[in-house]
Amino acid sequence: KSTGLRLLKAFGCSVLAGSGIYASDGPKAYFYNTEMENGHLLVRELTSCPYFSPDYPIAVNWKLSASRIEQLPSNKHYFSGVIYYNLFFFTELTEPEGNCAICHQDLCCHLSYKMVEKQKDDVYVLGAFGGPHVVEGEYYLQICTLLKCKSTDPETCKQPVETAQTKSEMFSLSGTFGTNYVFPEVLYSGVQLAPRESEVLTDGCLITQTSTSKTVLIVTLLGRWYEKDSPHTEQISSACFCTTN
Repeated sequence: KSTGLRLLKAFGCSVLAGSGIYASDGPKAYFYNTEMENGHLLVRELTSCPYFSPDYPIAVNWKLSASRIEQLPSNKHYFSGVIYYNLFFFTELTEPEGNCAICHQDLCCHLSYKMVEKQKDDVYVLGAFGGPHVVEGEYYLQICTLLKCKSTDPETCKQPVETAQTKSEMFSLSGTFGTNYVFPEVLYSGVQLAPRESEVLTDGCLITQTSTSKTVLIVTLLGRWYEKDSPHTEQISSACFCTTN
């Protein structure tokens, strides 16, 4: 409106998925549907300079929380898998509650969690990826993700999954991100967004405290490190460690 123009933007997207309009203070509108082919037009008014608003979110130090945690000893209890052409390192959550960490390149991801009524067929892993994504463009990513595998076979952790049965009580995810551009995501079973049921603390920790009736599918912190979008040849290193309460 500040320019006196109206802008209509149409994104090419799968009719069996959806899209959304997002701002720094959360989602303004989103649509997701995996059953019908009907489209949905989303329209919202966004502030052109949100950082001048008194309601603009306080700056987040995305590496502070994870950096406070003492370095966990490394071991070889990890496995790898490719998700969207990115090679992730994973470690399995073998107990219903505890603490986990896994590292990839300069990124270390830390997770505290507590599950309720963990189902034996539900396998969850903590994954980390840090490096250039080189398919459909080239850009540098840092990703910490808690996700459910499609089956008890670790090879299925790289496959899409839409449902889960294990109920959760708490998850706390953080990472040693080298960028300030980090985007949180929480999905429940059925690929349902949960924008109002999680919180990012100023120390960069993504907190999700859900009722026992909710089943978590994915909890992710996705970082875009724009300054490192050029090719790099650094050697990949990895380490992971899990403890249980």
